[in-house]
This record gives sequence, structure tokens and C-alpha cells, in this order.
Amino acid sequence: MTNKSHLQELSSKVGVSFARQLRSQSTDAERLLWSKLRSRQVDGWKFRRQVPLGRYIVDFLCEDARLIVELDGGQHSEALAYDANRTEWLNENGYRLVRFWNNEALNNMEGVLQSLTLTLTLSQGRGDKAVP
Repeated sequence: MTNKSHLQELSSKVGVSFARQLRSQSTDAERLLWSKLRSRQVDGWKFRRQVPLGRYIVDFLCEDARLIVELDGGQHSEALAYDANRTEWLNENGYRLVRFWNNEALNNMEGVLQSLTLTLTLSQGRGDKAVP
């Protein structure tokens, strides 16, 4: 019996390949947010980008806090049922989702980062993670 992590159990080889492709085709908003999240720049929290979870790929994941950060463009207003099912599945698997519009990341990065810092601080108070 192998000792798989939770993420390994939820990802697939197809998902990993597609996630790599998405990383190379990031939007301007994703690139900007990633430049602020990478290398533990947000209070020491580790984030990964384009992470496969089950049949979904999430934009950014802080596994320690079980927090997913999604950047949404205009296409998400057309996929409300899909997004609702996806969010439900992620919640059922112990993840919380925070969504921002692309224009928020591009025009108000400070506000986005403050919101994430507050969310992560609150999760720490609930015992969702060990101290980074």
C-alpha cells in the first residue's frame, strides 16, 4: 500500500498535464497574483498554482489552510451551475473557496492581499493549520 497525500489522491495524471498547460497560459491577473503569493510572501503561507483536485483544477491553493483562491473573468457569469457544483464538491472535500474578479487583482491587489491575509488569519484561529 502506498502512502499518498490527500492531494495525490484527488489529482489525476490528466489533471496534472492540463494544469501544467494552464500554468504556461496564465492570464495577466493570474501572473500578477502569483507574483504576490509565491515564495511564502503572504505571512509565510505556501501557495501553489493550477493545482488538480479531483476532476477540477484550482487557480491557487494554500494546502495548509485548505484555502482555494480563484480569479474569475467574465466567462464565469455564464457558468454559474458548473461553478456551484465545483464549489460544492471542493467544500465537501474540506476546502474553502475565495473568489476575486480579474479586475480586482489587476486594479486593487492590495485589497485582494488584505482579504486573503484576513481569511488566512481567521483560519489559523480556527485551528485549520499549523503555524507556517
